[in-house]
Amino acid sequence: MEIFIAFSRRRQGGVTALMFIMMVLGLLVFSGMALDLALVQYRRQELDLAARTVAVAAAQQLNGKAGGIDNALAKGAEALADLHYRYGSRTLAWRDDMLLFGATPTGGWQSADAARAAAAGLLFVRADTGQLDAAVGSVTLFIIRMLHSSMQSVAVAATAVAGRSGIDVMPLAVCAMSGVAGAKRVNAGPPATEELVEYGFRRGVAYDLMQLNPDGVAPVSFVIHPTLAAGQAGGSGVAPGLSDAVVGPHVCTGQLGIITLQGGKVMVAQPFPLAALYRQLNSRFSQYENNLCTATTAVVDRNSRPYLRDGGVPWMAATPNEQGAQVTTTGGKRRTIADLSPAPAGTDPKAYGPLWAYARAVPFSEWKEGVDEPAAGYATFGAGDWASLYAPGAPAAKNYPGTIPYQSTSGTNFQAPPVTQKGVTNRRVLNVPLLACPVATGGPEPATVLAIGKFLMTVPATPTALYAEFGGLAPEHTLGGPVELYR
Repeated sequence: MEIFIAFSRRRQGGVTALMFIMMVLGLLVFSGMALDLALVQYRRQELDLAARTVAVAAAQQLNGKAGGIDNALAKGAEALADLHYRYGSRTLAWRDDMLLFGATPTGGWQSADAARAAAAGLLFVRADTGQLDAAVGSVTLFIIRMLHSSMQSVAVAATAVAGRSGIDVMPLAVCAMSGVAGAKRVNAGPPATEELVEYGFRRGVAYDLMQLNPDGVAPVSFVIHPTLAAGQAGGSGVAPGLSDAVVGPHVCTGQLGIITLQGGKVMVAQPFPLAALYRQLNSRFSQYENNLCTATTAVVDRNSRPYLRDGGVPWMAATPNEQGAQVTTTGGKRRTIADLSPAPAGTDPKAYGPLWAYARAVPFSEWKEGVDEPAAGYATFGAGDWASLYAPGAPAAKNYPGTIPYQSTSGTNFQAPPVTQKGVTNRRVLNVPLLACPVATGGPEPATVLAIGKFLMTVPATPTALYAEFGGLAPEHTLGGPVELYR
């Protein structure tokens, strides 16, 4: 009996030991599988970071031109070069195939070569690490392959889509003073000159944007719904989106929360509420009254010198009467004395206001229909041509500088931002939509955007006046805007 009991106990001990060994082996297998899966997950995270970083870096360069595609590839490559995988032990080799380009964040992707040939509107980029070398996404499985011989490794990849979430356009609009994109103005001189006029505006002339109307003598101006996409139907929710509280932050940043003004009409209301929003405009001069804007999102211009008519425009031989060209209602239109062709005999030279703080007049011969202005700009007239351009009663220039005043980096025509702020070039240049007018009154109404004009705020705005000098047109595809990840 004692022998049987001892034998039974030995058998139970053996079974227990066997079960323990099997349990330990099972734990080791599951632990190993967990390790393999952890390696896969970590590699996926590394590649996800790479895809997201590259997508954002590339999307920031897109401007609707072939050069923007090239810049996107270059910046994507730079961003990837700063990243590593396999716990920081390996570098990532760039391939242009990693990026595809599209007009929306949801599809229609094109290769870089195809995008270069038709870059307009391509403001989104898709980054795919699956297009990099195969080794980048290959993760060796140490335990799982022991259980299944076909599972030696697994391939992982990550994609990310980034692109515009807005556009650098003001929620302020004015009427195009003419429906002609590029017109020839013949100035009798002598000598005679042929000047480019764009949608009724002359480069180098300052306008009070609150005092214009090509269809009547009463001033008209507009506020644009900042988040309602062009062509999107209105409804009961339109009016609240045009309130001062909603529009104000967009005036601070100079951006709309839509990515294009094309594809349909935009919703507008009249007039632009300057008395409520002029303080937001003045953030460009480092004026942050009532904290309506912040220096973080509404940065100061890198040159915040106000070009005041009295003492702030040393290149004008005589002190102008007003901060902009004198308003006239001749011909049943509200425009300026500079827009009349020719100007009336006896025109006071001081009536033209300060000229050429931001832009010089351009010969009509420089303009080509349907062709964007070169990056370096058009050839221009010189200050010696003022007698022809603005006759009769032409103002005179006095030692007009070789550098356009706003482009100065030192001297009388320059004012640096406060030492605590980093100024941004062209912050006080307002990208203002030019509308096909007249626009119906009585409430939020749809309006067609013909073009986007560039207007330099020559001085801070007041509750009743917004003086800005016209500097040409800004093709929409060349304008920047905030970039975000979509997926």
